[in-house]
Amino acid sequence: MRLIAYDELKSLKGVKYSKVQLWRLERDGRFPKRVSVGPQRYAWLESELDDWIQSRIRVRDEAAA
Repeated sequence: MRLIAYDELKSLKGVKYSKVQLWRLERDGRFPKRVSVGPQRYAWLESELDDWIQSRIRVRDEAAA
């Protein structure tokens, strides 16, 4: 398992959301939940991020069909 910090999330995964936007999406069940890795430090599981990206691609493809 690999954890992805916010800064890496923005550059590596191309996610262009602010921390507040991510929190709102998480709260609404529309983005993977963070994992606490220390005092006020959070990260996301890479595998869950990849699954989320794949789900967005599926939604796009289904809308195009």
